[in-house]
Amino acid sequence: MLQSTKPNISFTLNAYKKIHDLKYVFVGVLFLLYPVIVIANGLIICIVCLERKLHKPMYFLICNLACINLYGGTAVAPFIITRFLTEDFQITWLSCLVHTFVIYSYVSSDITNLTVMAYDRYISICYPLNYGKIVTPTKVIIAVAVTWCYPFVRITISLLFTARLDICGTIIEKVYCDNYSIVKLACADISSYNIHSSILILFAIVLPFIIIIYSYLRIILICLNVSRKTKTKLFSTCVPHLIALFNFILGSCFELTQSRFDMRHVPYVFRVILSLYFLILSPIINPVLYGIRTQAIKDAVLRKLCSRIYQKQVNVSWVN
Repeated sequence: MLQSTKPNISFTLNAYKKIHDLKYVFVGVLFLLYPVIVIANGLIICIVCLERKLHKPMYFLICNLACINLYGGTAVAPFIITRFLTEDFQITWLSCLVHTFVIYSYVSSDITNLTVMAYDRYISICYPLNYGKIVTPTKVIIAVAVTWCYPFVRITISLLFTARLDICGTIIEKVYCDNYSIVKLACADISSYNIHSSILILFAIVLPFIIIIYSYLRIILICLNVSRKTKTKLFSTCVPHLIALFNFILGSCFELTQSRFDMRHVPYVFRVILSLYFLILSPIINPVLYGIRTQAIKDAVLRKLCSRIYQKQVNVSWVN
């Protein structure tokens, strides 16, 4: 491997070549899933924005999660579909960094928003009488801003370290760019980067996870001392969040394992599917969960649909 001038580097996303025989399967599945991502998350965003009854902190955070899912799904699905159809598996240095930034900021924004949602549920259930004083509209706006700004700043700092590296390799064994795959191609020793990366993982994933676990342990303790009806209601508001969190942890653990350990014993197609699992299915699972499990959102969707159907029937009757 020869050292290259970074602006002229073109990486090869080698995973496309290894699953080339299944390209139409992947393209077909993504063609079906991407419209679902757009429609499902777009519907959540529209319903929360248009329905005055949903102008509350919890629903604004759900709306923000839908925006994050839309951002992440759009960064991944069209990119992979285009690469398969054009059979252009090369990506420039700058494009790879930009794509890495989008994917990492999406993942980081997702866990940050889930952490804020866990805190919101914790205050709502553990301190219901003071909820309005603690969770104010101003604080919600600040929290939403943090879910976007903090990941953007953190990922920018991380990529600045990566941009300083001299690159000797050009093969990335994935269908998208990621930071550690680029770092592994560096000419120099990357032990210092591993320390930096471990610190970032601690603050970006481990710390939010601890906050979420603490919040839900407190919620569970509260639920043990209430009536069955109240307990059912409390758990029903937390179930979508817990499933979304479990989905995030599952996807993140596989990505960390795949990036840092030898996975050659795992079939290549399976590795690609699991690496796309979190990036593609989370933006689908989350709006479905919150749309079905959150009664207020489900009722708002049904009201909007019923009013549309009724309006069409009135218009048809008027014409006839």
